[in-house]
Amino acid sequence: MTVEEYLREMKPGYRVTAGSEAHQVMHEMAQNAIRVTMEINNRYHTHEELLALMSELTGTEIDESFGMFPPFYTDCGRNIHIGKNVFINAGCKFQDQGGIYIGDGTLIGHNAVVATINHREDPARRGDMEFQPVYIGKNVWIGANVTILPGVTIGDGAVIAAGAVVTKNIPENTVAAGVPAKYLRSIKAEGQEK
Repeated sequence: MTVEEYLREMKPGYRVTAGSEAHQVMHEMAQNAIRVTMEINNRYHTHEELLALMSELTGTEIDESFGMFPPFYTDCGRNIHIGKNVFINAGCKFQDQGGIYIGDGTLIGHNAVVATINHREDPARRGDMEFQPVYIGKNVWIGANVTILPGVTIGDGAVIAAGAVVTKNIPENTVAAGVPAKYLRSIKAEGQEK
């Protein structure tokens, strides 16, 4: 199995059995991600150099409006999809095999974790993995130390408060907080009555 074949198979609900050929390809992609993120994280880079490294990591051209403060960690890289005017702050960790889709204008705070893999509950199958994507809409603000779990969609304009653990979908233009994250209130545009 090639990396390209594997990437075509990585769809919602895709399962990888521990020790399988697909698992070996995951390991190869992880080694490449470690190599590129080590380069990103262990010396200073100009904006242009950082764009080139992130493009190498994701296998897609990253828009020049992208910004990031390293360090940044991922164990795949090839299934991260980044819109325009996205900013990722220091210490973020992306587990992107299941797909991470980040909309235009989104801000991601320090030490956020985005996970797209669950292990099987059955102890005899615990090493097996199942993938579910995470969709982060446009103009979303993810606070520091937020954890987003597999299969979650965060609607456009939402705010996820610092330290939240997002286990379920969050509607657009709302504020969510807590463990697990829950709806707090709707967001009103400045000048609107509260």
